[in-house]
Amino acid sequence: MMEFFEMTDLGLMTFFLGMEIKQNEHEVFICQKKYAKEILKKFKLEECKEMRTPMNLKEKLCKEDGTEKIDQVYFRSLIGCLMFLTATRPDILNAVSILSRFMHCANEWHLKAAKRVLRYVKGTSDFGIKYIKSKEFKLVGFSDSDWEGSIDDMKSTSCYCFTLGSSVFSWSSKKQ
Repeated sequence: MMEFFEMTDLGLMTFFLGMEIKQNEHEVFICQKKYAKEILKKFKLEECKEMRTPMNLKEKLCKEDGTEKIDQVYFRSLIGCLMFLTATRPDILNAVSILSRFMHCANEWHLKAAKRVLRYVKGTSDFGIKYIKSKEFKLVGFSDSDWEGSIDDMKSTSCYCFTLGSSVFSWSSKKQ
């Protein structure tokens, strides 16, 4: 391209749209460590206790559970920040997907669950996606469903991820 256009080679990319990119000859690692720390600071959880999982599997969230409503703008801002973080963090995608269903009716339980995700992010802020150069390109897919996991409408949440070689390249979590 340099033959046809005037341009400057700046070397390997290290930062793009809030994502940190570490490259070498055999792998590319993409994470949002800086952004994760900014989120924790924004929501005043930089000194919080870390969690080992993003969501309590035994806890079922619903629209109306009798707890007090919270500031919807605050909750939406928190969920929006977490949604952007899922670009490199498929490990929090299911929890964020479930919490995003309550942006119009958030209550104390929903906020508590969202803060749990943030506490998980605190302990895993250096997680990301690694793409490794591989000689074998085997396509593998995984899928799962929680079978009527939503208390409000008895619909299931389906999740999938696809890998090519040893790297995840597509993932989703959504209500059926």
